[in-house]
Amino acid sequence: MSGLEAVPTLRGRRSECQALDQLLVEARTGRSAVLVLGGQPGIGKSALLSYALARAIGFQTTHAAGVESEAELAFAALHQICAPFLDNVERLPDPQRDALGAALGLHRGPTPDRFHVALAVLTLLTDAAEQQPMLVVVDDAQWLDQASADTLAFVGRRLHADPVAMLLAIRTDHDATTVFAHLPQLSVPGLGHGDALALLDTVLTGPLDDRVRQRIVAETRGNPLALLELPNTLTAAELSFGPTATPVAVPGASLTTRLEDGFVRRAAALPDPTRQLLLLASAEPLGDATVLWRAAAALGIPPDAAGSAQEAGLIHIGAQVHFRHPLVRSAIYRCATPAERHTAHHALADATDPTTDPDRRAWHRAQGTADLDEDVAAELEQSATRAHTRGGLAASAAFLQRATELTPDPARRARRALHAAQAKHHAGSPEVALSLLAVADAGPLDDLDNARSALLRAQVMFASTHGRDAPPMLLTAAKRLERLDSTLARQTYLDAFAAALFAGRLAAPGGSVQDVAAAVLAADWQPADGTPPAASELLLDGLAVLIAQGLTAGAPLLRTALEAFLAQSLSEQDELRWLWLACRVARSLGYDQWWDELTDRQVHLARRYGALSVLPIALTERFTAQLFAGDIDSASALLAEADAVIKVTGNQLGPHIAFLLAAWRGNEADTLALIESSRQDVTTRGEGLWLVATEWTSAVFFNGLGRYQDALVAAERAAQQPHELGLSTWVWPELIEAAARSGHPDRATTAMQQLTEVAATTGTDWTLGVAARSRALLTDDQHAEALYRDAIDRLSRTRIRVAQARTHLLYGEWLRRQGRRVDAREQLRAAHEGFTRIGMGAYAERARRELVATGETVRKRSGDIDEDQLTSQEAQIAQLAAQGHTNPEIGALLFISARTVEWHLRKVFTKLGITSRRQLRTALPDTLHTVSS
Repeated sequence: MSGLEAVPTLRGRRSECQALDQLLVEARTGRSAVLVLGGQPGIGKSALLSYALARAIGFQTTHAAGVESEAELAFAALHQICAPFLDNVERLPDPQRDALGAALGLHRGPTPDRFHVALAVLTLLTDAAEQQPMLVVVDDAQWLDQASADTLAFVGRRLHADPVAMLLAIRTDHDATTVFAHLPQLSVPGLGHGDALALLDTVLTGPLDDRVRQRIVAETRGNPLALLELPNTLTAAELSFGPTATPVAVPGASLTTRLEDGFVRRAAALPDPTRQLLLLASAEPLGDATVLWRAAAALGIPPDAAGSAQEAGLIHIGAQVHFRHPLVRSAIYRCATPAERHTAHHALADATDPTTDPDRRAWHRAQGTADLDEDVAAELEQSATRAHTRGGLAASAAFLQRATELTPDPARRARRALHAAQAKHHAGSPEVALSLLAVADAGPLDDLDNARSALLRAQVMFASTHGRDAPPMLLTAAKRLERLDSTLARQTYLDAFAAALFAGRLAAPGGSVQDVAAAVLAADWQPADGTPPAASELLLDGLAVLIAQGLTAGAPLLRTALEAFLAQSLSEQDELRWLWLACRVARSLGYDQWWDELTDRQVHLARRYGALSVLPIALTERFTAQLFAGDIDSASALLAEADAVIKVTGNQLGPHIAFLLAAWRGNEADTLALIESSRQDVTTRGEGLWLVATEWTSAVFFNGLGRYQDALVAAERAAQQPHELGLSTWVWPELIEAAARSGHPDRATTAMQQLTEVAATTGTDWTLGVAARSRALLTDDQHAEALYRDAIDRLSRTRIRVAQARTHLLYGEWLRRQGRRVDAREQLRAAHEGFTRIGMGAYAERARRELVATGETVRKRSGDIDEDQLTSQEAQIAQLAAQGHTNPEIGALLFISARTVEWHLRKVFTKLGITSRRQLRTALPDTLHTVSS
C-alpha cells in the first residue's frame, strides 16, 4: 500500500502509539473502534498506520490507499477493501448482495441503492470479523473516490459492538476531511523540539552549523519527513556556513512544496529511462507491477531501469509498486511536462485490459490525449453510463466533464457540456455545473438546448439556496419552453411552483405562487395526444387551480394527482424531481397515510441514486413526517443524515432543522437561540417557507410552555403568508389555541373559518379531528365535550400521534376546569404518557402540572437514567425483535450489524429483567420512558 513501506520514524509518538494500541484492544474484546489520523503531509500518519498493522497480531487486515489520479473512479477504493472477502458476497442478504455486486462491477444489474451498498460492506466486514478480529486501514483518505469515502464514513458510524477496528489517515489541508468529520479524530502534531533535533541528527553525515540545525528544526515545525529529507537537499557549503546560506526558507513555498521539490531534485539526477519508469508508476494508481512493466516495455524502458530509483530510496518494485511516500508520487507526476504525462497515460491505457477494466483504460486514454479526440470522448461517455448504472453519480459526472473537454465538434461539445452540467448538478456540485453551463452557452446550441441550459441554471440556483432569486428564473425558462417542448415547459412550471413555495413572500418580483399560477392557466398548451396525463401534469393543474381559484376548486384535482403518484409507474427522474412536492400536498390536505408512504419512497429513491441535491429535501420532509408521527428517534437520525449531506455538498438547504427538534423537546434556552438564529438566516437568504416554519415552531413551543400571548404573536406572523402549501394548515390550530387561552378568541375567527374549509373539503380524519379540537376551544361548554371526543376518535385513526396527545391534553384541561377531576385524570394520563413517549418535554410537563392539579402524584421527568429505562435505539431494536424480526433483519432496517443488534438486545434483557425474545411483548408495554441514545 502506498506510503506504508519506507516511512518516517515513530520517534516522539508515544501517545499516538498508545491510542492505536487501545484501538486494537477494544477490537480484540469485541468493541468496535474507529479513528481518523489527521495531519500535514509527512507528519508521520503512514508510520502510525504501519505501526498498527505490525501490532495487529491475530487480526485479519484489509487496506486501501487513495490515489489522486483515481479519485474519479467510483468504488475504486472500496474494491480494495472488499477484495479479500469477495467470496463471501453470495452469503449476503439478497438486496445487499445485488447492490454491492453492481457497485463493484461483479455483475450487471439496476443502479444500486447506495445505502444497501454501504450496509453490504458493513455486513461483509462484521461477518468476517466473527471468525477473527478485523483491522481496516485506509491511507490518504483525502483522495478516495467519493462513493468509497461516503461508504466508509457510513460504515465507521455504524460500527458499535463488532471486533472491527477502522483506522484512516487523512491530510487536514484537504476539503475531503468533511466526509469523515463526524468520526473520532486524533490530530498528529509535529515532533517536540528535542525529538526533532534527535531525528535530524540521525540523517546528518557530518558537522552542521548549530544555527542551521536550529533553523531546520524551526522551519520544518517538527515534521518528520521534512527533517529526514531536507538535509539531503542542502549542499556542503550550506551545511557549513550558517542560516544565510540555507534555502530552507523559500518565500511563499509551503513545506509540502519544499518536500516535493527535494524529491524532484533527487529524481532529476537519475537516468532518463528511470525517470520515465517513475512517471509511469506515479500515473498507475493500483501499484500493479504487471501493468507497469507492460507499459514500460511498450516505451522501450529496460527492466534494469528500476535499480537506481530503488537505490535512491524513492520506490520499491516487487509484486506491487510502493513509493517511499505519497509525496514522492505526487512530486514525480506534477513535475513532468504535459507531453511526458500524456505519453505515460497513453502507454498505461494500452497496457490496461479493455474487457476487465474498461473505465480505468478510458480514463488513462483521456489523460493521455493532448488534442481533441472524438473517439476518446465517446469512450468516456460509455464509462459515464456504466458509472451511473453502478450508482457512481460523481464519477459519471467526471467522465462527462472530461468528454466535453476532448470533443472537437463545437455543437457536440456544447451538448455534452449541458449533459455534464446536469450530472454535476445531481451529484451536488453546483459551482462546477455552472462553469459547464458557461461552456454549453458558448454553443452553438439550438433553441431547445438553449432553453434547457437556462432551465438548468435556474435549477442549480434553486438547489443551492432555495431563496428569492430562483422563482422568476424558472418562470422565465418555463415560458420560453412553451413553444419548444410543452412537456418540459409544464415540468418547468412545476419547478417554478416549488421554488415559489420555498421563497414564499420573500420571492423576487415576478416569482410569487400567484405569478406562476396565472402563467400556467394562461399558457397555450399543445393538444394532448390522447394518453392519460402524467402525475406531474395533474399536480401542476391542481396547484394552479388551488392558488388561482381556491381550495374547493383545487383540492379534488390535487387528490387525483396524489392518487396518480401512488398508482402510476413513474421514471426515477420524475420521482426524484416531483415526489417532495407531492409529499407537501399530501401533508397540506391531511392525507397522513399517503404522506408517510410518499416521504418514505422519496428518501429511499434519493439514497439509491446518490442524488445529493435532492436527498436533503427528502430527508427534511421525512423528518417532519416522523416527528408528527411521534417517532422522535427516527426523526433524530434523519436530522443527522440531512446535516451530514448538507455539509458535504455545501448546499444551503434551509436552516439547521435542529430548531424544530429542540422546540419539540422543550429545551427553552437552546430553542430560543436556535429560533432566533434561524429567523435571521432565512430572511437573509430569502426563504419565506422556512421563515413561516420558524414562526410556526415558535408558536408550538410557546403553547407548550403555556406562554399563550407569545404563541399568538408568532402564529399571527406565520399566518400572514397566504398559499403556503402545508404549513398554513398547521399554523391555524396553533393560532386558535393561543388566542383562546390568552383571552382573545376574536383573533381566531378567520383561522377557524379557513381550517373548517380545509376539513370540509378534504374530509380526512386528520383535518376533521384537528378542526373539531380547535372548534371546541372556541365554543361554549355545552358542545365542547362532543367536539373533543369526536377529535380524539378521528385522530386515533391517523398516524399523527402528536395531534392525538395534544387533544387528550386540551380535553383533560377542559374537564378539570369543569370540576370533573376523575374524568380529567384519564385524559391527562394519556396525554402525559404520549408526550413522554415521543419526547415532547414541554407538553409532558404541562400535562404533569395539570395532573398534579387534579390531586394525582406524578413523577417529574429528570435527566437521570433509571436502570429500567431504554435508550432510543434499544427501544427501537426491542420493538422490532418483539415483532419477530431476526438480528440480521433488524440490522438491515437500522443500518447496523447483526452483532450490534445482539449487543443491544443483551442490554435490553438486563434492563427489563427478562431472558428471551418471547418475553419482550409483555415486557415492553410497561417501559414507558426512553432516553436519548
